[in-house]
Amino acid sequence: MPLLEVRDVTLRFGGIVALDGVSFDVEEGRISGLIGPNGAGKTTAFNVITRLYKPDSGEVLLDGSSILRAPAYKIVGKGIARTFQNLQLFRTMSVLENVLVGAHGRGRKVGEADALEVLDVVGLRERAQFPAAALPYGIQKRVELARALVAKPRLLLLDEPAGGLNHQEVSELGTFIQKIRDDFELTVLLVEHHMNLVMSISDDVNVLSFGRKIASGPPAAVQADPAVIEAYLGVDDEHEEALEARAEPEREPGPDGRESGA
Repeated sequence: MPLLEVRDVTLRFGGIVALDGVSFDVEEGRISGLIGPNGAGKTTAFNVITRLYKPDSGEVLLDGSSILRAPAYKIVGKGIARTFQNLQLFRTMSVLENVLVGAHGRGRKVGEADALEVLDVVGLRERAQFPAAALPYGIQKRVELARALVAKPRLLLLDEPAGGLNHQEVSELGTFIQKIRDDFELTVLLVEHHMNLVMSISDDVNVLSFGRKIASGPPAAVQADPAVIEAYLGVDDEHEEALEARAEPEREPGPDGRESGA
């Protein structure tokens, strides 16, 4: 049984259909990519899973049990933690204080020792007392990740973790995500625009476009899927003309050398 099951989820904002009958599974212990062009519905799907949004229809199951009737504040206690596309740190609080906020779902037994242990994992113990706002953007992303990890989740949702990172940092992030998946025995659902990162670390990938799932499967198969290529790249005029030309029957040259029917 998958750890997470999203079943035929539809969500509308007025006349806009943000998610249109979306279904996908996330198998326990795996890294699953969720990709698509801007506005495809990826972050909206995260917001449904974490109960920030209530879908109009469909179901979300964790270990076979619905989580849609749980309030948002209980989601961490059920074993789901997340990061955000746009940083959601308390900027005037220290790094340590920000991480401790993430432990609230585990109750009062969690203390500084737990938070410092996670800061060791992300390499930030020496900056524990720094104000979060004083840190570079890439470091702030690691603080947010530490805040998610201290909750001891089973399912970690990463929303654009590579945003704002340079090429070297993105490569290191991929290795790090695989390491924490193994060390913390996590299942990871990853939304990311860096395709090299997604395809290199994901066990499987689901693709959304305009709120609908258009492809799913192993990374290599998804990369080669024509629907995925078109969703990302579109069909330019030259390509479209070539397709139309292939669709037209060839014309036989007439006696004067001109094409018949010309």
